[in-house]
This record gives sequence, structure tokens and C-alpha cells, in this order.
Amino acid sequence: MKHANASCNKNESPGRRARGLTRVGGAWGLMVSLAAAAALAQAQAPSASAAAPAPKPADTSFTWNGITLYGIVDIGLQYQTHGVPASDYFPAGTEAIILANSNGSVTAVTPSNLSQSRIGLSGKEALVGDWSGVFRLETFFNPQSGNISDALKSQVLNNGRPAATQTTNVDSSIAGQYFAGAAYAGFSSPSYGTLTFGRHVTPLADGVGKYDPLGAANAFSLIGFSGTTAGGGVTEDRRLDQSLKYSAKLGAVHLGALYQFSGSSGTTNTAHQLQLGLEGGGGSIDLYYSKKYDAVATAPLTAAQVATLPALGYSPSNSLRATISDNTSYSVMGSFGLSGGPILFAGYEHIKFANPNSPLPVGSLTIGGYVIAVRTNTAYDNNKILTVFWGGVKYPATPQLDLMAAFYGYHQDSFATGANTGCSGTQSSGCSGRESSFSLVADYKFAKRFDGYLGTFWTDVQDGLAFGFLNKSTLTTTAGIRFRF
Repeated sequence: MKHANASCNKNESPGRRARGLTRVGGAWGLMVSLAAAAALAQAQAPSASAAAPAPKPADTSFTWNGITLYGIVDIGLQYQTHGVPASDYFPAGTEAIILANSNGSVTAVTPSNLSQSRIGLSGKEALVGDWSGVFRLETFFNPQSGNISDALKSQVLNNGRPAATQTTNVDSSIAGQYFAGAAYAGFSSPSYGTLTFGRHVTPLADGVGKYDPLGAANAFSLIGFSGTTAGGGVTEDRRLDQSLKYSAKLGAVHLGALYQFSGSSGTTNTAHQLQLGLEGGGGSIDLYYSKKYDAVATAPLTAAQVATLPALGYSPSNSLRATISDNTSYSVMGSFGLSGGPILFAGYEHIKFANPNSPLPVGSLTIGGYVIAVRTNTAYDNNKILTVFWGGVKYPATPQLDLMAAFYGYHQDSFATGANTGCSGTQSSGCSGRESSFSLVADYKFAKRFDGYLGTFWTDVQDGLAFGFLNKSTLTTTAGIRFRF
């Protein structure tokens, strides 16, 4: 994913700003209305005892009749040695890692550094036996601008721009949907697990969040900022629409599965995932398998591509270029708690990218209703193999202070063809290459729901993974605050 600057886009029209605020207001208004209705129903319910009112519930959550309103507001200040101006729409504001367009130093107010800022509603209603009906609706927003988070909008705003003049823009599973975080309903039982239908975070993405020592933090984690790992190859697949998800914890065993159906707008093809894990003795380990057909990785259009849009009948305001692939990944992740409090984390993922068996046509839609105006179905005549590995520690130095350190790495095998076959330099994106990063973070809890953090994050690219880059490394330092309710 890419992150954008918190400063407002000066070229944005007042009408566009108004539409953005309307979208935020619509989603928030719906949630607040539902919560208020639940509260009113509780207030009108007859008292269980006319003589003595029920004791006031503990101050733990905003819950009324099984419906809980929750949220996170995370915002801070960031400095990068090589970056690009921030975006009002990209979920993390700036590009916290080194990317092709990373150029001069940048200082910006950035959202969602440790956790994605959000507001949501969840519900649970007892049915029969130990079964309950459950639901969740979750909206992501950028607190520095007030906009609904929309990574693909950050890309279309850079259509036609050369890398040296671009602002933050990166692909993501967050594309301006009212409920980008989650939108599902289903059934849950402590004995048999949970089965839900809708838009879900995948089991693989759940695992990355669980076993990353930094919890997949946007501003400090390579596998948090970049959705390649959690998406099984492509960041748009970190969350999947039109899906059926099952999860269960049966004693020491945890299980998970997901299936995505095709045939709807923005869902290019099917996907499936499996998870199997064990825990005990202070440790936990999980295995994951993921398969996605017609995975979509988007990018801004070049100036030459923008010039062809009128003849195709498309608009640069909602069109992008995309690389299409069939992706397969296998991964193992684990954690182990040591005496005295430190928790060790490690993970490994093997991802194979192949040309799609069912190539997508021009004009296909991806998430958020964006149009694929230019597409490549033949990027992987030789299969691309990407391996991801990481390790780190989280140490509770005091009850209030957590210290975290992590290392992350990508390694790409050569998949170039023709004269570049087997290459290991920067002459082609198909050459073998690597990316490395280190993070150090301190998180201090000032109160139950309020914490402050400070951390630094270094990334470096070499060889094929540095193809077309303006710079090869960046150091990102971020300080911020987070309020959770």
C-alpha cells in the first residue's frame, strides 16, 4: 500500500471536497443512527425491578442490547528522508517505505500509523443453545482530512504524472467503500465456530496481523504497509468481497477457511484460503494456503495512456492500469512467549505469480468501482516467485510501556525473459532482487484508551526490486497518538 500526505490537495475542487464529506457523513450517520436506535430501545425497555435500578455496567464499551459502537482515531507527525507529498485519501497518508517515486524529504501529518482509523458497529444476539447471530460494519477514514479512505483515488489523482512529480499513491484493498474494513453477518458458536457472509479480512491477513511483532502497523511494518504479504501476492486481496468465511478455536486447534464467489461487479474471479494452527505451552503456530484467480494490482496511467482514454470511452477520474495474475501462496507463522514477558514472532511466505488462466478484458471493474482501462495479462510468462520472511520481539518493559523491534525481507527470483533471462541487476523489474527493512517502536499507554508512540523504520531495495526507482532507501520516523473506544 502507499501512504499519502495529510495536507489538502490544492487542485481539488470544492465540489469534490463536498462529495467526500457527504460520503463520510453518510457512513457515520448510518452508524450513529443505528447506535442511537439501540440506546432508545434500551431506555424504553421495562425495568427488571421497580424498586431498585439495575447496577451501572462497567465502563468497558458503548454497547446497547448487543450492539457495540467502537472506533480508533490514530494520527501523528512523520518525517521521511526520501518520500513524496502526502495524500488526503491514501489510508496511511504517506508512502512509509521506499517506492519508485520516493524523492525528496517529506514532513507530514499522517493518519493511522499504528492502527487504521475507523468507526464500526458490531452485534451479537442469542439464538438457540450456544448459537448467536452476529454482524459487523466498519468504516475506514483519514482523520487528517476527514475523508473516507480510498487508496485507488490516490492513484487516479496521479494519472498522467511522471514519477518525479507524483503525490502519494498506492494500491490497497481500501478503495472508498462505505464499509471497507468489514461488512458481514452470520452465525457464531463457542463450540462450533463462526460462519459469516459478506466482505471479510482473509484468514491470511488475520495471521499477518497476529504474527507481525508490530501488528501490521502502516508506519513501521513492511508487511503492514505493503499488502503483498497479507494479500497472498496482491494488496487488493487483503480483504475480499462476496465471500464466505469460517473460523473456529477448538481446544488447542484453530481452523479457518474462506471462499470468494465471482460474478459480481468488482469481483474479478474466485479465491479460497485455508488455515490450520495449534497453540500451547506459551506458543502458537499457523499454516496458511491461499489461491486467487485474476488478482488485480493497479497503478496510475501514464500520460500516453491517459491520451487514449477518450477514444475508449473512459474517464481519467476513475480509470487505472492493472497487472492481472493468478496467485498461489503458502505460509507459516508463529509466536512464543518467554519468561519475563518478551514475545518472539516469526513468519515465512512463498508466493507464486502466474499469467491468468482467464485473462481480464479492458473495461473490467475492480474494487470501489474503478475501471481497468489498460491491463496486462502476460506479465509472468515465467512464473514469478517472491519469498517473504520476518522476525521480531515485543517486550512489555513496564505495564504502560511496550518496546518492539522487527526485521522484514522480500526476495524475488529472476523471472525475466529474452535478453534479461536470469538477470540480477536493475535493468528489468524481472531481475532477481531484494527488499530489507528494520523497525524500532515504543508505545506508552497514558490511559486505558489513550496511548502515544514513537518509532523509526528503515527500508532498502536492491537489483530487480529497485527497477525504475528514483532512490533506493528511506528512513521514516513517526510520533503520534491513538485513541480507542
